[in-house]
Amino acid sequence: MKRKPTIAVIMDENNSAGRDLYETSKNYFSAIGRAGALPVGIPYVPELVDQVVEQFDGFLSIGGRIEFPEKWYVEGDQSKYPPSDRLAVEIALMEGFLARDKPVLGICNGMQMLGCLNGCRMVSDVHSSWPGALNHDQSNVLHDVSIQAGTRMADIFDVPTFSVNTFHREAIVEVSSSVMVTARGPDGVVEAIEVPSHPFAMGLQWHPEKFDSKRHPSARIFDAFVEAAGG
Repeated sequence: MKRKPTIAVIMDENNSAGRDLYETSKNYFSAIGRAGALPVGIPYVPELVDQVVEQFDGFLSIGGRIEFPEKWYVEGDQSKYPPSDRLAVEIALMEGFLARDKPVLGICNGMQMLGCLNGCRMVSDVHSSWPGALNHDQSNVLHDVSIQAGTRMADIFDVPTFSVNTFHREAIVEVSSSVMVTARGPDGVVEAIEVPSHPFAMGLQWHPEKFDSKRHPSARIFDAFVEAAGG
């Protein structure tokens, strides 16, 4: 029997209630499992980083609301979220997987980290910083995204536009030459990126794990991710 690839999934935490519990949506694990891989939650233990990078086939950086370094923001802006032990471990994991050209998928917080580690800059509140921006920090609200033709992500989704959920207050607004924007919202806000210098380094601002894997185009990102990990 063929060995299933293993995917390291950084854990989130209860950042609104004491930050003393790991608290991660089961949807991430279900999406990876449906795509044919074995997901494993990774706690904030620095001593684990080297072993995880060496032994796992891919890294999933999930949503969350933690304090990012001030240098990742445009001048005069900074994070409005509390500090977390997650940050240092997650940066080390993402940098380690990228250095070994192992696949990395970033969702929401994870997309922002992927972009900023590759030279992008962000704002702490896109609604107040981007002229005409939608309110992107809403539950049970959908908006369209347009996929950039000619990108690897366009090949994965295979449709030019579709509707996505929106749960983010922060957003990437300055894009480096190392990063390609692969999707934007109707207001022009960056909704997906890829790093062309790596075999698979992609990020989505929305949450594809919340959609029906058989009906929603963006759920195909998990199949592509697992395939890149050896699935």
